[in-house]
Amino acid sequence: MCSRYSAYVTGAIDYIVSSHHPSTRDSVDRDGAESWSSEAEWEGLEIVDTEAGGEGDSEGVVEFIAHYRAQGQPIAHRERARFVHEDGNWFYVDGDIVKNKPTRRETPKVGRNEPCPCGSGKKYKKCHGAAT
Repeated sequence: MCSRYSAYVTGAIDYIVSSHHPSTRDSVDRDGAESWSSEAEWEGLEIVDTEAGGEGDSEGVVEFIAHYRAQGQPIAHRERARFVHEDGNWFYVDGDIVKNKPTRRETPKVGRNEPCPCGSGKKYKKCHGAAT
């Protein structure tokens, strides 16, 4: 995974294509990869999790976040990528984009007409819920 990230950073698109598994290599959008590689301002790779992929394994999964900027905006591309080991080389097969989990409120939502949780005795809408 690190070598593929480095290839995007350095613009080594031939490596990106050749590190795809032969069964998926024809589906690579070479022009798109080259455009993404050259237009992004690469900021780092974070490995979140791995499954298998060690010595003696024939398959592995890497969950990663590639940090970069596009048109000045920070982007975190998070993916679970599947690799296979054949003939002494690891090949990228496919990946799934990992969406951020929705934020869940730890405490119940306070209604506008309920007492303010700060203990002031005022309705929430007249205390901490008031528009500023």
